[in-house]
Amino acid sequence: MPGTLKQARAGKRPGLPGWRAWAAVAAGGLLGTELRYAAGIAFPEAADAVPWTTLAINVVGSFVLATLTTIWIARPKTAFWLRAGLGPGLLGSFTTFSAVVFSVDQQLRSGFHGTWLAYLGLSLVLGLGAAAAGWKSGKALSDLRGRVS
Repeated sequence: MPGTLKQARAGKRPGLPGWRAWAAVAAGGLLGTELRYAAGIAFPEAADAVPWTTLAINVVGSFVLATLTTIWIARPKTAFWLRAGLGPGLLGSFTTFSAVVFSVDQQLRSGFHGTWLAYLGLSLVLGLGAAAAGWKSGKALSDLRGRVS
């Protein structure tokens, strides 16, 4: 019996994630939010200053997500619930575009036009650079694992 028909008879809808993925995203989201909050407490940002903590969080998150994604591409049998929990769950809540937009909006309203433009550009350049470095790291880790196995 084909897999999709078998799933349909068992009450599962093909293409939809199971309860493990939903639970993993929820748990990862909770953990990522708490980690971000803790980073904000440990490294508070003044209202009229450059939001370095937000920038660092997003750059680190870009690196880690790119590293993991590259490893998962090399290991396609990694459980979907694990990828969902770590990617959109944990890292999606740890890094947030809305925090960048909020920071830019605050700087714009305060009249710091050079600052918000530089911050936005720096966020883009460093985020893409971190993703590229994460891709290289993930590739190196996958290659190393392949040689060790």
